[in-house]
Amino acid sequence: MSTGKFRIEIQKQAYRDLEALGKGDRLPILEEIQKYLSTAPFLPAKTRIKKMTGFNPTLYRLRIGDFRAYYRIQNQTVIILAILHKKETKRWLR
Repeated sequence: MSTGKFRIEIQKQAYRDLEALGKGDRLPILEEIQKYLSTAPFLPAKTRIKKMTGFNPTLYRLRIGDFRAYYRIQNQTVIILAILHKKETKRWLR
């Protein structure tokens, strides 16, 4: 994959996840998604980005404070699948 500009697409479920959050959480999460995923969504940014094992197609996680954004990469598009509180992630990953 080349580093460059990636388009970010938020799927319906992730959009609903965002809508359920308070305004104080929503904006910082969107800013972090833009900051880390628009240029190199597959490169670990310290420990914020993790390639999840055992998933086909490949699943990635972006850690944003107490929240996690799960996404896949297709061509030059980052597809956000879910944005969850860290306590909800195990249930979602099953």
